[in-house]
Parts: sequence; structure tokens; C-alpha cells
Amino acid sequence: MAHFETTDIFKGAFLLSNGGNLSGISFNDRHIATFTLTGKNLHKLDSDYHSGRALVNPVMLRESLNHLRDLLFDMRDRRRRNANHERSKTSHHHTRS
Repeated sequence: MAHFETTDIFKGAFLLSNGGNLSGISFNDRHIATFTLTGKNLHKLDSDYHSGRALVNPVMLRESLNHLRDLLFDMRDRRRRNANHERSKTSHHHTRS
């Protein structure tokens, strides 16, 4: 089973729509998401994607793209809530001291 990483959401959606499995999303210090996928033939699918030979079911591609976007927005919102919570804890602590 192949392991593949990409920061390209469209490529990630293409790989998902062709049988890839999302195994994780991580962010670098510039807040750029990296999608980690596993599955069979991911490197061949990547080659097809870059060469213009890729074939895809458009409904599956749209669903995969929407799924990745939803995950990104959920993660972004969760990170913002956590940051706001930490700021309010710090500011509340300083006002009580």
C-alpha cells in the first residue's frame, strides 16, 4: 500500500475519488495543509494527474473535494476556537491578578 502526501487539494480529491484513503491532515508554520493518503496505485494516479491522462467520475471528484474542504474548514474553526479560548484564559488570568 502506497503512502502519498500533497498540498494540492484538487490532487488530494482526485486521489480520494480513485480509491485513496485520507490518513491525515497536517499544517506547516505557514498554515498550509498537507494531505496524507494511502492506497493502491497512488503514484500511477499522480503520474496520470500530471500528464493529463487522468480520468475521474466528476460526481466523485466533487464529493471528495467538498469532503476535504469541509475537513479544512472544521480544523480551521477548531484552531481558532482553541486560540480564542487560550487568549481569553490568559486575559482573564491577568485581570484577576
